[in-house]
Amino acid sequence: SINAFPCYRSLTCPRPRRILIETAACLLFETMKILFDFFPLILFFGAYKFYGIFVATAVAIIASILQVGFFWLRQRRFEATHLITLAVIGIFGGMTLIFQSDIFIKWKPTIVEWIFAAMVLGSHFTGRRTALEFMLGSQLKLPPPVWKKVNLSWGLFFLLVGALNLYVAFFFRLDLDAQARTDLWVNFKVFGLMGLTLVFAIVQMLMIAKHIDTNEKHIDTSEK
Repeated sequence: SINAFPCYRSLTCPRPRRILIETAACLLFETMKILFDFFPLILFFGAYKFYGIFVATAVAIIASILQVGFFWLRQRRFEATHLITLAVIGIFGGMTLIFQSDIFIKWKPTIVEWIFAAMVLGSHFTGRRTALEFMLGSQLKLPPPVWKKVNLSWGLFFLLVGALNLYVAFFFRLDLDAQARTDLWVNFKVFGLMGLTLVFAIVQMLMIAKHIDTNEKHIDTSEK
């Protein structure tokens, strides 16, 4: 998710010895948040295993609507990533059901990832602040080069993951029959994409924690 590390907003304690504890807490918090973001995907997987691709697609659409609604009830606001995902699953999932073709739903992850990539990379090359700095800059103070590095990393990650999804969906293991290839793609979509995102988010959070740790030590020393 493009909001993969908002909990670092709470890292304002000036004592460096608390950074590791708070970082561990953030990792747990963000893991749970990412799992919530993947809630429709998890239901999609369960429905696919029992009822096939078309029922699973309908379940994913409904789950995305519930996800947006639940988030609004809890936060009284909408999450941009949830709305983008809902719009794409509504369009491509709807076409999957209307035309009874899984081609559209297989494109959905790529479209979502590339929309995120366009937003993040577009901000990297235009304007004074990157997308991530615009979203988190008031709560998290990082040097501009760090913001650009993190922003660029996420943008390239979204591009790569989108391309990887297309490869697995349409070009990987062409020797298999259509059902076996769909099974393989579903497993990759659930376990591969989710695993890659979790690992990448943790790496990015650790990068940020390192810079926060350095800054906090500097502040703590200067105050003595």
